[in-house]
Amino acid sequence: MTDPHRRILHVDMDAFYASVEQRDRPELRGMPVVVGGDVRGVVAAASYEARKFGIRSAMPMREAERRCPDLVRLPVRMSWYKAVSDEVFAIFREITPLVEGLSLDEAFLDVTECQNLHGSADRIAVTVKDRIRRQTGLTASVGVAPNKLVAKIASDLDKPDGLVVVTADNLQSILDPLPVRVIPGIGPATGKQLVDAGIRSIAELRAAPDRVLEPIFGRYTRRTRERAAGIDDRRVVPSRPEKSISAEETFPRDLTERPDLHRELMRLCERTSTRLRARSLAAGTVQLKVRQSDFTTFTRQHALRPPGNGTDSVFNIARQLLDSWLRDFPGARVRLLGVGGSELTPACQGDLFDTGNGRSGRMGAELDRTVDEIRGRFGDESLGRARVLGSRLRQNW
Repeated sequence: MTDPHRRILHVDMDAFYASVEQRDRPELRGMPVVVGGDVRGVVAAASYEARKFGIRSAMPMREAERRCPDLVRLPVRMSWYKAVSDEVFAIFREITPLVEGLSLDEAFLDVTECQNLHGSADRIAVTVKDRIRRQTGLTASVGVAPNKLVAKIASDLDKPDGLVVVTADNLQSILDPLPVRVIPGIGPATGKQLVDAGIRSIAELRAAPDRVLEPIFGRYTRRTRERAAGIDDRRVVPSRPEKSISAEETFPRDLTERPDLHRELMRLCERTSTRLRARSLAAGTVQLKVRQSDFTTFTRQHALRPPGNGTDSVFNIARQLLDSWLRDFPGARVRLLGVGGSELTPACQGDLFDTGNGRSGRMGAELDRTVDEIRGRFGDESLGRARVLGSRLRQNW
């Protein structure tokens, strides 16, 4: 049963990636902006101006550009977004140690025990929003509620730059008129089943008899009804470890030549290794993902011993995996490549940029460190090894 005295905040940054780009480039403010890959990729984030055209995250880029011919498409600067995210999460942790990050741009905060120090949960929410705006120039929407479920729903009710406070007294009056799809876990297919059964609102879901709900939810019927009543006893769990870190790319045209594949593989290894180093993590396993033109997808993996995060170390293993796959599938047309690191462990400082032994290892470490610093400020595509940049320069001639 939900404790009515608990106070949970769900903080959700507004169109985070796109908002960072509009902040950094004021000339883009008020314009429809999306962040994502090339025209064969998908939208990673869309500004609110772009959303007016029905553009959403995970939409194919071609569809987004069809809906809005004046769309501004920008490359992903993940290391920079991570740096901004770190600023935001530092603000959270100044308020409470109970911070559960869901992604770079959203988190739960349990502020139940720190209200004597920082004021009421409502006041804390205002403080968090003000600090984010003052320190980063960005806006966030916040939901305040007795539990995680309702806080997450509330944060989405008044976007952008919203604040919705739900208490035990107004909980049901806020939830009841909302469509059932706002409940996490109820997707398009389940939503259609509910509509077909005459259930559109949370109030109707909560009041529906078991004979109507059981064919849809089965053994989860009781849990679903509890959610419709705003009941959620999950705790905020801080410092959830990441299981893997990866990067992938869908290419503008299918690749068939080994040198081209190796160049793109290096780019992905650079991105993955940079993200590992940014989190002070080392990977014990390198993973390769290959998708052919017919969308058939393959994965391969191999141990990295000792665990590491150096670009060259990751690339050497990924290249071996790719070459082995190419021997099995000669002449394949490759639509997508991905590189990931798993079996993550904390990287000790001495090994943080380790790419091997001896002089070459030290040179690789210095190169990684320099590239990380420049990319962190100017974006992932601002600097790279000659084998990567050279191909792009030739393409532009």
